[in-house]
Order: sequence, then structure tokens, then C-alpha cells
Amino acid sequence: MSFLQLKNRVILVMGVANRKSVAYHIARTLEEAGAKVLYSVRSEERKESVARLLEGKPLYICDVESKEQIETLAKQVTADYPEIHGIVHSIAFANYSEGLKPFHETNREDFLQATQISCFSIVEIVNVFKSRLSDDASILAIGISSHQITAENYGYMSPIKAALDGTMRYLAKSFSKDTNIRFNTVNPSLLKTSASAGIPGYLESYLFSEIITFRGKAVQTQEVANVGVFLLSPRSSGINGGSIKVDAGMDCNYFDKDVIRLAMRPDNKDN
Repeated sequence: MSFLQLKNRVILVMGVANRKSVAYHIARTLEEAGAKVLYSVRSEERKESVARLLEGKPLYICDVESKEQIETLAKQVTADYPEIHGIVHSIAFANYSEGLKPFHETNREDFLQATQISCFSIVEIVNVFKSRLSDDASILAIGISSHQITAENYGYMSPIKAALDGTMRYLAKSFSKDTNIRFNTVNPSLLKTSASAGIPGYLESYLFSEIITFRGKAVQTQEVANVGVFLLSPRSSGINGGSIKVDAGMDCNYFDKDVIRLAMRPDNKDN
């Protein structure tokens, strides 16, 4: 028996966009561990774009902005697989079509849409799947490592991701009344993904995050997936309501002497 004990466990992975996706790395690692992975994407267009990547694998469509589609997903999935052992929520969206704005100028509609997709959707998903989940199922969401950092270029998504962490803790509490189902987040620092390319100023932030890791090397998406797969496995049974940071020590290293030297260079100061 393998250490992770994932063989033949059925895991629904929501949010694969391409080979760079955190969701894809998690799914591939789950499959390597012997799990049966089901996939859900948001639209027919996305289904077509990942068709070659996920050829021959169970693939469903669900736009989480629609409660009806979430309910349909649960019916379709459990008609094919009556018991589900885990769900991966790797879904996020923010509308930056008007460019980066100061936080106080955030558009109400944009904030509410991003909250529904990126945060509240997990509540609706697990609610409709509750009766179909095994008693020891594990639910995983993808957060961020920097809730306490006011990253200007991440805008209103940072507080929404903080809300996702809190939501997962409250789900852990709520489900504990009558199940042993666990809820956790894995919280990576900045990654090279296609989704991140749409964030204004992301490259500069990514390069800075790389400098301030202890090792001087950015976190790799596979490293995040490894932690996520552990949280999905029975071997992490003692972790519930947790937020596991994967940042190579980034948030502990702001006073690194080389970072201080660069920040205090005369040409960085106002005249």
C-alpha cells in the first residue's frame, strides 16, 4: 500500500485550464498515486481547449456562477460515481478589464462576481455534494500565502481569498456536526500560471517574491500540488480547517540583508 492511500479514491478536480494550472498538477499527481480523477471546467469553450490534455478522462461542465449548473454537476457526477472522496476547488476570477484601480474604487458588480466565483461557490458545491461525499472525504481550495500583505496589484482579490480561507474553516466547523469531512486550503506564494499573467504588474511581484525566499528560488507549481495531494489523502486526517502556506519562507525573510540593501539604494529614494 502506498503511503498516501489514494488508490481508487474518486476526486473531483474543478478548474483545470492548461498544463500550468495548479489544478492540473494536483490532478496528475493524484492519478500517479492511483486515484480516479474527475474533471470539471466552466464552459464548452474551455472543454474544447483542454480536450487534448484531458483526452479519455471524465470531463464535466459547470459554470459556478449558476446554482443550477452546480446542482446539475452533482447529479451527473454521482450518477457515474456514487461516492466521492474529495473535491478540489481551484477556481478564481477577477475582472481587470478596466485596469488596476485603487481598492476603494472597486466596482460593486466586479467584487460580488469575484466573490461568488472565487469564494462562495465552494459553499454551494459542497452543499449539493454533501450526501454523495464519503464520511472521510477531503475538500481542498487554493488560496494565497499573502493575506496580511496589501499587494496593490492583486487588488480586491486578496480580501476575497482571505474570505475563502475563513469560509473553509466555517465549512469544517459546520460539517463536523454530522460528518468527518475535512476542509483545508493550500496557500502558495506567487506562481507561474496562465491566470497570474492577467494580473497587472505580476511579473515584478513574482521576481521580488523569488528574491525574498530563503532559497532565492520561487515556489514551483508542483510543490504546491504535492502539499495539496497530501491534504486530500487520508494521511492528513489530523488536519482540518487548516491553511497550509507554501512559500519557501518568503513571508519570514523581508529583512534579508540583500533585500534591505536594494531597497535602501540612493536611487530608490525620493529626491
